[in-house]
Amino acid sequence: MATISSFNQSLQASAAGMAAQTKRLQIITENIANAESKAAAPGGEPYRRKTIALGTTTDMRTGLSTVKVKKIGTDPSAFKEVYAPYDPVADERGYVQMPNVKTMVEMVDMQEARLSHEANVEAYKKSLKMMEDTIGILRN
Repeated sequence: MATISSFNQSLQASAAGMAAQTKRLQIITENIANAESKAAAPGGEPYRRKTIALGTTTDMRTGLSTVKVKKIGTDPSAFKEVYAPYDPVADERGYVQMPNVKTMVEMVDMQEARLSHEANVEAYKKSLKMMEDTIGILRN
């Protein structure tokens, strides 16, 4: 029969998954919110897209592997240039640098993060239900 510690590990793994996907969603929403944020002054840089890398961590005591945020960085790809000679932040050629955020890519990433978060929520609920059922059986 399953032990309480097995259920606790299942709950921990699901909770770690939810936390990682929540942080991923935060990064994605920052990117979307700043997709049109140009530099504040001529010669400055616009918003640079943030990236997030997830990795695995293993609890040496229990052997449980869970997901964690490994690194939050920035996308080194080039900024978009838009011809806008009358914009106050335009360069000498009349171009304004715009963020390197591709909204459609962010929307797809958001959908993926949402689905992964939902899967972890469901796994958490199922683990909790199985634990309750096991405790109910043991009481009888």
